[in-house]
Amino acid sequence: MFLKRNRRRKGEETYEYWSLVETVRTAKGPRHRTVCNLGKLPGLDKQHRHGWEDLICLLEGTEPPPKQQALGASSTESHRPEWMQVDVKGLRVERVRDFGEVYLALALWRRLGLHRVLEELMPQGREKVAWPLIACVLTIARFCGNKSELEVAERWYQDSALPDLLGLDWQQVYDNRLYRGLDALIEHKDALCQHLLERYQSWFGVDFEFLLYDVTSTYFEGKAEANAKAKRGYSRDKRPDCKQVNIGLVVTPEGGLPIGYEVFDGNRADVTTVEDMVRLMEEKYGQARRIWVMDRGMVSEDNLDTLRERKAAYIVGTPKGQLRQFEEQLLDQDDWSQVQPGVEVKLVAHPDSQGLEQYVIARSTERAEKESAMLAQAKARLQAKLEQIDASLRKRPAKLGTIERRIGRWMGKYSRAERFFQVSIQTTEISRPTSGSKRSGTLQTMAVGLDITEKEVPLTWAERSAGAYLLRTNCTDKDPNQLWTWYVQLTQAEECFRISKSDLHLRPVFHQKTQRVDAHILVCFLTLAMWRALEMWMKSKGLGNCARQLIKEVATVHMMDVILPVRNQGELNLRVVSKPDEQVAQLLARLGLDLPTAPKIISNVVAKNH
Repeated sequence: MFLKRNRRRKGEETYEYWSLVETVRTAKGPRHRTVCNLGKLPGLDKQHRHGWEDLICLLEGTEPPPKQQALGASSTESHRPEWMQVDVKGLRVERVRDFGEVYLALALWRRLGLHRVLEELMPQGREKVAWPLIACVLTIARFCGNKSELEVAERWYQDSALPDLLGLDWQQVYDNRLYRGLDALIEHKDALCQHLLERYQSWFGVDFEFLLYDVTSTYFEGKAEANAKAKRGYSRDKRPDCKQVNIGLVVTPEGGLPIGYEVFDGNRADVTTVEDMVRLMEEKYGQARRIWVMDRGMVSEDNLDTLRERKAAYIVGTPKGQLRQFEEQLLDQDDWSQVQPGVEVKLVAHPDSQGLEQYVIARSTERAEKESAMLAQAKARLQAKLEQIDASLRKRPAKLGTIERRIGRWMGKYSRAERFFQVSIQTTEISRPTSGSKRSGTLQTMAVGLDITEKEVPLTWAERSAGAYLLRTNCTDKDPNQLWTWYVQLTQAEECFRISKSDLHLRPVFHQKTQRVDAHILVCFLTLAMWRALEMWMKSKGLGNCARQLIKEVATVHMMDVILPVRNQGELNLRVVSKPDEQVAQLLARLGLDLPTAPKIISNVVAKNH
C-alpha cells in the first residue's frame, strides 16, 4: 500500500487529502483501489516551537528537557520575544538547501542506533573528522539518491542541510576523505549486521527463526581489473557486456528487513552459494532450526542434504518440469483450499521420502489467464509482422534469402507462437541485368508473397500447467495455506533488490578495487536497512508500507538563511526551516516526526561604523 495525494474542487475551493491505495490486477489491467482515506489530525494549527537546542531529542523521538528559567525571572519574562526594527525592503533569502529528506534520513540513522555502535567501533583517533560522521554522510547521501562519492563531495553535501545538522563544514567533506571512510567502515561489517538484528528485535519484535534468501547481481562501469570477484556471468541487469559481482541477501519476512549479505564472484551460479550463506549465518548467529525460503534457482539435492544435516527446515520452489510428476493431483479437483481469491493450494505427500518431505501444489487462475493472454498477444504480434512482410512483397519483390532471414528473425523473437503458424514463400523467377550490360541478364528467384496458415496444435505441458507451482518442504506443518503464505513472502527479498537498484543506486558500481566495492555494497545495505525500517515505521502509524511517496513529499521542506536588515544597526542572519504545507504537515504529524521550527540566530546584529 502506498500514499496518494488527492485533490477535489468544490466551487472555488480546492481540498486536498491523503488516501492509502493498493494496486490490484483487473481484466482491464492494473488499477488503484482505495483502502482508506486518512482524516485530518486536530491541533495542527497550534504552534509547537522546537528550538535547535532540542535537535537530538527531535531526531531520536524523545521528549525535549524542560527549559530552565533564569533565577528571579517570571515565566512571562522568560518567554518575552525580542523586538527589533527591520527594513522590510532589504529582506532577502540566501542559500536555500535541501532539508526534509536529509532530516528524515538522519532521524532513521539515530533511531537505529547506528551512531552509537559506530562510535564504539571507531573511536576518535588522530583523524580530523571522526569516521562515524563520514559513515553517516555516506549513508544519508545514498538514501537521498546520490550515485557516487564524487557527486556527494562536489555538489550534494554543500547543497544540503547536513552540514548544519551534523556541525561538519562542507569544506571538510571531499572525495578522498569519503573514500578513506569507506575503507574504515568495511572492517566492521559483521558488527553492524549484528547490531541491526538486535535493533530489529527490540524495535519491531522480529523473529529470527524464519529467513528469506535470494541472489542478485550488480555490474561495473569500467574494466574492474583490480577486483578479483568481478567476472562476467548471468546478468540480471541485462548487461552481459560488463563484469559483475553477485550478492546474496538474507531478509526477514517481517517487512523484508535485511540482516545479512555476502558478495560472491560474478560468474558463480546461485545454487552454489546456499551452503556458504547458511554456514555464515550459523557462524554469526548460532545454529538453530530455522526455516529457509528460497526460489527454484537455489534448489539442488546437495543443498537440501546440507540443510537437513544442519537440522534446518526449508521451503523451496521446484523446476517447472518436476510438476509433471503430479499431473494427476493437479487435474484432480478435490482437496483444494483457497488461500486468497484466485489462488488454491493442495498438500501432496512425497512419494519416497518416508514422510520426511512433502509437496505443495498451488494454482492461480489470474496467473493462468495472464500467461494465456501473453501467448495470445505473441500470436497476434507475430501474425501482424508476417502480414506486414507479405504486404511489402506484394508491392516490391525481394531476394529469397533476405526474406527467409527476416521471417526467421521474427519467428525467433516470438518463439512461443511460431509453432502455431505455417509459412510458405511464394516465389517467381525474374530476369536481372548483369553488371555492365543492360540487355542480357540472369534469372533470379525472388519472393513475391507469403502463404500464412494458422495451425491448430496441442498445447504444451507448460501451457496446460500455466499458473501452477510446486513447492518442496520438510516442514511438518500440515496446513498448505500456511506453507504457501511463507513461500510468497520471498517477494520481500525481491522488493529489497528493486529498492537497492532503483532508489539507492546499487548499480552500476564505479569503484574498481575489491575492498572499495565491498564497502560500497555495505553502505547500500545500511541504507536499505534505513529504508525498510522507515516502511515498518510508516506501517505502525497507518501510512502504508511504501516509503517513496513519503520521502518525495518530505523532500519539499527546505532550509534557508533569512537576512534581516535591522535599522541603524546592521544585519541579522536567521537560519530557518520552511513551513511544510498542510498535507506534508499531516504526514509528519502521523509519523510523530517534529521539525525545529524556531529560527536559529547565525550572526547577531552588527552595528554600523559611522
